[in-house]
Amino acid sequence: MITLTPRAAAKVQELQEEAGEGKLLRVFVESGGCSGFQYGMSFDEKKAEDQIIESEGVTVLMDDASVAYMDGSTIDFDDGLQGKGFEIQNPNAESTCGCGKSFS
Repeated sequence: MITLTPRAAAKVQELQEEAGEGKLLRVFVESGGCSGFQYGMSFDEKKAEDQIIESEGVTVLMDDASVAYMDGSTIDFDDGLQGKGFEIQNPNAESTCGCGKSFS
């Protein structure tokens, strides 16, 4: 299960309006980054093999491999003075990079 905080959900809904009708949030893990894997987010259309997760009124699309890496994660959004944008707190990550976008 992936959870969005209320701040993250509000920002996703705002960006979703700009992305266009029928586009949903896709959260994924891919090889790369300075720690081995990196997180990605985009707006996309649903594919047959997608898992659908609902959190805070937002529909999130994920493939099976990404769900396995991110199970139990929380996605937050920070737009303060030192804000990093979207931040993922992943209890499955053994280590993370200073950028907050990659993990192992």
